[in-house]
Amino acid sequence: MNGNIEFQDTSASLGETLRQLIDGIKGQSVTLRELMDAVGEQGLLLVCAVASLPFLIPVSIPGVSTVFGAAIILISLAIMANRLPWLPKKILDRKLDTTKLVPALEKGVNIVSRLDRFLKPRLSALTTGRLVNRMNGLAIAVAGVLLMFPLGLVPFSNTLPGIAILLLSTGMIQRDGLIVLGGYVFNVITVIYFGVLAYVAFSAGQGLASLFG
Repeated sequence: MNGNIEFQDTSASLGETLRQLIDGIKGQSVTLRELMDAVGEQGLLLVCAVASLPFLIPVSIPGVSTVFGAAIILISLAIMANRLPWLPKKILDRKLDTTKLVPALEKGVNIVSRLDRFLKPRLSALTTGRLVNRMNGLAIAVAGVLLMFPLGLVPFSNTLPGIAILLLSTGMIQRDGLIVLGGYVFNVITVIYFGVLAYVAFSAGQGLASLFG
């Protein structure tokens, strides 16, 4: 699918939109293609916001980070290129179990509903213009890569980049530069957190090596 993309301003409540989406997928399996069709009117950024919701709990659902993380990265690359995205059929049509996905989405929507109260147009320099959109798209891509790191059983390893994606995408949708800035901050926090984890793992490995050496 090709063509230029434009991000339209919207005053619609994200929480309400997402609740309608969840009600539509309860009690059945769902694919990413179906989720994208359901939120098509609000565009690619809302897909990123939806895909971030399952990760707003300390330990995420196994397997979901691979599908949603890949989709987020491909969509963010499309945002950077100002083109509609191409997504592999394997990612689009992989069945996701809604018995685990829906409760995670519902918890995420509760957070989004609180966030709705603070969303408003401000700091337009961080949400306006093709270059800014590309920079924000790159930030979402970075968060998507961090989300796909195989650390799903480590508390907050998926939550932190998930928050970054949610803030970046919702901030862009509602033209809220302060929320977008928060997304950048959470990207930095995620990188620091992963760096600490790597250091702890390396130190533990060194300690075991000296112990058995």
